[in-house]
Amino acid sequence: MDSSDFTGSIRALSKPESEHDPSEADLALARIAASDVLTKGEKDASQPWENPTTGARGSVTPIAASYTADGQTCRDFLASFVKAKSESWMQGAACRSPHGSWEIRSLKAWRRS
Repeated sequence: MDSSDFTGSIRALSKPESEHDPSEADLALARIAASDVLTKGEKDASQPWENPTTGARGSVTPIAASYTADGQTCRDFLASFVKAKSESWMQGAACRSPHGSWEIRSLKAWRRS
């Protein structure tokens, strides 16, 4: 194993604030789906994700064109979060690492402006 085998650190799992909020495990699966769909690089693509443990599911869709930030190619995305009868959206940003993998920089609740 070398340093290119690692894509980031794993934080301790915490409980969601309410039963309708994503758990850390849900967020981890959404991050994996985001990395997958960005790696594929297909136009107008979405990547589903699902956590059978919590019953949560959703999809991740890149939005807008890529841009450069701090010398890296980055891309924004939206992720849906569905659990029971509740649906919400999260917004995120990812940047391509020097090794070519996509690193999720942010993933938070989406608020309409």
